[in-house]
Amino acid sequence: MSTEATVRSASPAEAGRSADGVEERQGGDARRGTPPAGGVLQLAWPAILSNLLYSTVGLVDIKIVGSLGPNAVAAVTTGNRMFFVLQGVLMAVTAGTTALVARAWGADDREEAERVTRASMVICLAVSVVMALPGILFPHELAGVFRGLDAEAITQAASFIRWLSIFNVAFAISFVLGTACRAAGDTITPLWIGAVTNVVNVVLVYVLIYGAFGIPSLGVAGAAIANGLAFALGSLIFVVKWLRGTLIVGLGPPDAFAPSRLREIVRIGYPAGIEQFVWQLGFIAFLWVVSLYGTEPYAAYGIGVQILALSFVVGFGFSIAASTHVGQRLGAGEPRAAEESGWHAMRLAVLSMVVLGAAVIALAEPLASFMIEDPEVVRLTVVFIYILGACQPLMAIEFTLGGALRGAGDTRFPLYTVLTGLIGVRVVLSAIAAAAGLAVEWIFAALIADYVVKCSMLVTRFRGGRWKAIRIGADGD
Repeated sequence: MSTEATVRSASPAEAGRSADGVEERQGGDARRGTPPAGGVLQLAWPAILSNLLYSTVGLVDIKIVGSLGPNAVAAVTTGNRMFFVLQGVLMAVTAGTTALVARAWGADDREEAERVTRASMVICLAVSVVMALPGILFPHELAGVFRGLDAEAITQAASFIRWLSIFNVAFAISFVLGTACRAAGDTITPLWIGAVTNVVNVVLVYVLIYGAFGIPSLGVAGAAIANGLAFALGSLIFVVKWLRGTLIVGLGPPDAFAPSRLREIVRIGYPAGIEQFVWQLGFIAFLWVVSLYGTEPYAAYGIGVQILALSFVVGFGFSIAASTHVGQRLGAGEPRAAEESGWHAMRLAVLSMVVLGAAVIALAEPLASFMIEDPEVVRLTVVFIYILGACQPLMAIEFTLGGALRGAGDTRFPLYTVLTGLIGVRVVLSAIAAAAGLAVEWIFAALIADYVVKCSMLVTRFRGGRWKAIRIGADGD
């Protein structure tokens, strides 16, 4: 189940030769890394299709959970919000992975790309284990942060958090290997692995929530277990292919843990880590304000985000393409082509998300009514879709230009945009509106100001071009 801030995915590679000119191996033959020859859409469409599939599956999951009532939807929304804290930390580490692997691949240094992947894997596994402990040991305390929710919703959310935390390691494996493959230009493998795991997820969600084949009904906990088992399957496929040498990025030489390399991963990743911490803190604070209005608005937020994910996951696809293209072009010594790739990805994302967002807005009421029968939740979901739907072109700009900057190794500036837009604008405005006793619709409307500010900052930064001069690598600044 995805949210406004994040969409999950997986990864590995297949035989043949891509249209971008990146040579791919058959079986386990060596592959030569070269920068893609102008194929932003070629890199983006597998990620877009994978995320669209995931979002469709998320809608099915929410529909199944929605049959259990607003409390169940609120519980899953809370559980996923806590889970995305882990995802945010992994995204921080893999910001360094993306930049370093893409640069190495563009410079035709396959072994360095593989060393970075192995080092990133160890770091992310350690992080996932550490972050699993609070979710396993203190799930009720974590869910209890959202004090406006019903006691039943908090209890169900605690169960969801505990079960999903058990599968943190499996998610970390998929995340790292998927990121490395995309940074090297392979977005096809994540597509088919994601397709397999998502289909399995849907089947397991239905079976475990309602009970079937002798398995008892597990309710909301069943949704978490289904997600976790799907992660485990994706990770197993990844690891088998990685060990067999059939991923685009293999195991590589054993000397992956040189201090200079680890420092560089951390140097690039720590601003993204702070960004993700601020991002997740901001979303939790925003949801906390929403929860003050009760379970119905909270559930409406979760449903509305899931429905609009059909639009904004497209932005994630173009973000991945922009990040990979910019990093590889810079690695190949082509800064002008890198800039052109970023703007091209942005234009494609804006066009796509405007069309999809308009379609979702037009169908807002029937979609909301399909997801849940509670009339107040339906009404608020429609309002939320109108507001976030209007932000789709702004979200497209944030996704693509933010991804382009991270691919260049400029991970600090996206942090500044989050601090300013999400914390300084959205959270502050929503808190003021709540303190003034305004309706929850005004809380939702704070999103518009947030995205306007962030997009203005990102456009100015990308146009300025300072990111072209950032040095990364073992001898980086």
